[in-house]
Amino acid sequence: MRPNYPGVEEHGLIGDLQTAALIDKDGTVDWFCAPRFDSPSFFGALLDRRKGGYFQLSPHGVKYTSKQLYLPGTPILITRFHSADGVGELLDFMPVTGEQVTDRHRLIRLIRMVRGTMRFRFDCRPRFNYGRDPYELEVNPEGDVFRSRTLTLTLSAFKESEGLVGPEDVRRDEEGVSAYYTLHGGDIGGVVLETAGPHPPRALSKEHACELLAETRDHWRRWLNGSHYTGRWREMVERSAITLKLMTYAPTGALIAAPTTGLPEQVGGQRNWDYRYTWIRDASFSVHALLCLGFDDEARRYLHWLDERICEAADSDQPLQIMYRVDGSPHLDEEVLGHLEGYRGSAPVRVGNGAAGQLQLDIYGEALNSLDLAGRKGLFVSYDGWRKTTDLMDWLCEHWDEPEDGIWETRSGRQDFTYGRLMSWVALDRAIRLADRRGRPGDIARWTIERNAIYEQVMTRGFHPGRRAFVQHYGSDILDAALLVMPGVGFIAPTDPMWQSTLRAIDSELVSDSLVYRYDPKASPDGLVGTEGTFSMCTFWYVQALALSGRLDDAQLIFEKMLTYSTSLGLYSEEIAPNGEQIGNFPQAFSHLSLISTAVSLNNLLDERS
Repeated sequence: MRPNYPGVEEHGLIGDLQTAALIDKDGTVDWFCAPRFDSPSFFGALLDRRKGGYFQLSPHGVKYTSKQLYLPGTPILITRFHSADGVGELLDFMPVTGEQVTDRHRLIRLIRMVRGTMRFRFDCRPRFNYGRDPYELEVNPEGDVFRSRTLTLTLSAFKESEGLVGPEDVRRDEEGVSAYYTLHGGDIGGVVLETAGPHPPRALSKEHACELLAETRDHWRRWLNGSHYTGRWREMVERSAITLKLMTYAPTGALIAAPTTGLPEQVGGQRNWDYRYTWIRDASFSVHALLCLGFDDEARRYLHWLDERICEAADSDQPLQIMYRVDGSPHLDEEVLGHLEGYRGSAPVRVGNGAAGQLQLDIYGEALNSLDLAGRKGLFVSYDGWRKTTDLMDWLCEHWDEPEDGIWETRSGRQDFTYGRLMSWVALDRAIRLADRRGRPGDIARWTIERNAIYEQVMTRGFHPGRRAFVQHYGSDILDAALLVMPGVGFIAPTDPMWQSTLRAIDSELVSDSLVYRYDPKASPDGLVGTEGTFSMCTFWYVQALALSGRLDDAQLIFEKMLTYSTSLGLYSEEIAPNGEQIGNFPQAFSHLSLISTAVSLNNLLDERS
């Protein structure tokens, strides 16, 4: 049993572009789902240290300290163990699977002794289907097979050869498999975990393991060489780009919001959601980040995925769903895993997401804005996709003036959210641009009338004269950090007095030092108990708003401060707690794509000033 819950920020992310794993500084795989991001977990100690399952490989019988880093330009995770007896390194990586759907995924754990002597113990205790399904353990000459009613997992050690040490004192019981390695300077040992692997399992040779390591390294470095970014903060931008790529499902190009579920927005609280799906909003924002860096192919593949969702929605005469599974399936029924205690006692643990059925009008703005940005780069939707897009715009003309659930997916009832109206304006404005600039058919006259009506409504009803600020929803005086995007999308000039007074109000109420809260849950009940931390994406939006408003020095300082809140590996969760801990699902696509967009725009503005 894991003795405690390591901090969320004490984990590194590895993956193969179809699934991913989280590994802590103790060398423990705390989270791993297969064959897809949204599949049930094999290892889920992050959500229950007793019942979730884990795979630990770390020094035994000696006091040690550990640090993690990535092999530069890759998601190959290196965990270094320092003790009085020596220094060892654990390399964790997953060979890239490619764009064909597969159930076979490999997690390779290679440990080498840098100097001195140390004994290592590995302890593999899988728990199938979030710890709900039993399994049988089958012993083979070159490895073991964990077999449940639906899935198999194989575990095999490296073949012993010169400089390669095999396991000793192997033990098997109903809990799993454990063994030891005694390594001296220059020795190498390791194990391979494989889902749906060949039967019986085969041990990996040292040469093959090194080939897979080199192939994985070279694949990621070739990909990263496609980046055009050479500005300030290059290291953080490139790490964020790799993280976004790790959260992209290669067979469809769909970007998930995060590879985890159930990590709380407040430790001990109830705001614990499943983020292993593709939000139209998040993925559409990613188009800007990807195009800024020169990753046109990734943007093109997501646009193809979006094109399919638009066509499906138009054919069914229904609005776009706010999120889908990575294969485009709309079924995300929410379920509570009552047998799991949750991260540090944060229950309930949820899988699936009931918010999928909410009405969130802003997603049309994000989707159309991404189509407009892509069009400027020569990336266009198909003929059928454009035809169905016009159908959705006609639907939006009829429904934009309805109460909705809003960007923050509140569960307290629908409101006339200002952000939803703002992004409805963006949707129609970008549709008009695309139709006019590209000569595409569409009811431009109707779209223009509705766009202008939205503009007038937001300016008159979305602005609170007493607060001298745009507010969260009509009839309220509550501030909302989502409105920080208003000048960035071209709705209002950053020098407009109405915007300047809004920014000052956000400065005084939602900003804590340099970090930004989404809104005040006490002032705006959202149907959930408890509070939350500052929202990392909103902090990056705040930096952009400051920069556009002429406060470049403030923007640069706050951006630099925000970089200090990343983990030692350069990763961000959804939120940051008052004590600086990462909270919420981890790592979070929203945080990393907004870091990239902010770094690019701020760098350009600083260059212009210079």
